Amino acid sequence: MANAKVIQAKQEAVDVIATKMRESVSTVVADYRGLNVAQVTELRKQLREAGVEFQVLKNSLLRRATAAAELSDLDEVLTGPTAVAFSSNDAVAAAKILNDFAKKNDALKLKGGVVEGRVIGESEIKALAELPSREGLLSMLLSVLQAPVRNFALAVKAVAEKEEQSA
Repeated sequence: MANAKVIQAKQEAVDVIATKMRESVSTVVADYRGLNVAQVTELRKQLREAGVEFQVLKNSLLRRATAAAELSDLDEVLTGPTAVAFSSNDAVAAAKILNDFAKKNDALKLKGGVVEGRVIGESEIKALAELPSREGLLSMLLSVLQAPVRNFALAVKAVAEKEEQSA
């Protein structure tokens, strides 16, 4: 009966992983082979601070989870040692941190991932990592929205100063 308990535990693990994949805004898959303990600890710290969950998972469990989450296209990158970063808030956070860390540490290789239910490759993960953060995008939007009001105020001020000078 120990076998039934092991199967039950593995099925529960698959269900948890599949749920995380479905509910995460972005999921990034990476090969961490060659990183030492200090590097992995630093990477985990950076990801934790950004609200990203980082786990090393067996490919067999991941394949079953991708099938359950209907993301089987991701299976082609599930080879070798696999670490997965689940981001539930910011779609860019996991990709940005892992990409920046990979630039400094050649041992970390991005494989692919899932963003808002769509499977993407390594090049798309890197492109996503180059985007500004959510806060950066919001500040850019705010700046664009403020520009017409600011320009109108400057024009009104210039007209008022011109009339003061001519009076």
